[in-house]
Amino acid sequence: MLVMRPAQMADLAQVQRLAAESPVGVTSLPDDAGRLGEKIAAAEASFAAEVSFNGEESYFFVLEDSETGQLLGCSGIVASAGYSEPFYSFRNETFVHNSRELKIHNKIHVLSLCHDLTGNSLLVSFHVDRSLANTPWAELNSRGRLLFVACHPERFADAVVVEIVGYSDDAGDSPFWDAVGRNFFDMNYAEAERLCGLKSRTFLAELMPHYPIYVPLLPDEAQEAMGQVHERAQVSFDILMREGFETDHYIDIFDGGPTLHARTSSIRSIAQSRVVPVRIGEPEKGGRSYLVCNGQLQDFRAIVAELDWVPGRPVVLSAEAAEVLGVGEGTSVRLVAV
Repeated sequence: MLVMRPAQMADLAQVQRLAAESPVGVTSLPDDAGRLGEKIAAAEASFAAEVSFNGEESYFFVLEDSETGQLLGCSGIVASAGYSEPFYSFRNETFVHNSRELKIHNKIHVLSLCHDLTGNSLLVSFHVDRSLANTPWAELNSRGRLLFVACHPERFADAVVVEIVGYSDDAGDSPFWDAVGRNFFDMNYAEAERLCGLKSRTFLAELMPHYPIYVPLLPDEAQEAMGQVHERAQVSFDILMREGFETDHYIDIFDGGPTLHARTSSIRSIAQSRVVPVRIGEPEKGGRSYLVCNGQLQDFRAIVAELDWVPGRPVVLSAEAAEVLGVGEGTSVRLVAV
């Protein structure tokens, strides 16, 4: 059975394997043992901390095969984007240029560097084994952390954002980076993202142009890349769009990928999930897939289960599912339909 749980330092080698498999642009998952070790240590401290409001905490989860111990995915949440440094984005805006004498009225699409999204909670580090793409377990790897937010709302902000990896070609070149960022840094896109993963995105962002960029002046390839999703990030993008995230207002400052935004209370897995008591037994056949979590903190667990659940009644879990979740008869779980 595949189970989502908090990452532990013992997972480091396997997490680095997942990081090496992830596409260029997932800077929150660098292929570097030192940085990943720091990431796991920070997550362990965050899970153990007593928290009454969102601050500098970060939470990191892995998707584990409970029988073999193999990790098949990972994902994370940062409680406050830009807590220690600004969180930069390009904001889509429209400038109006008007000439009364010539009777010309033009609306121009521009990009303005901003840190509007600083302070929002941030979904990061999503990667799932390709064999699990478009399966309920990919949903678990992404949405399980949203169930964690639903169980512990005091730890997170009123809004959630996520940067989706933008388009780059097979050689790792990004048309948007080549048209914008490369003019300010003597390095290609892959090297810039690698450097950000090892250090910080802020020191590069602060060297980006702070005046508006007129989109019509960019090459056609760069304009077409704006808001486009890397093929290997499509799974994550599709899941989050079904969750109710919006994609029109911001893009990533490096590759032009979409930055999604949603009010926490309106996210599907949070708004539609329910806390129900547990009965141990044999679930009826012919049910549907649900994401189920135990609602705990350091011992958080989430799985996919086939259930014939009726709202207002207890949920029947198999003995195996109950054991993996660490729940017993009469305790409660939170669930939402896949």
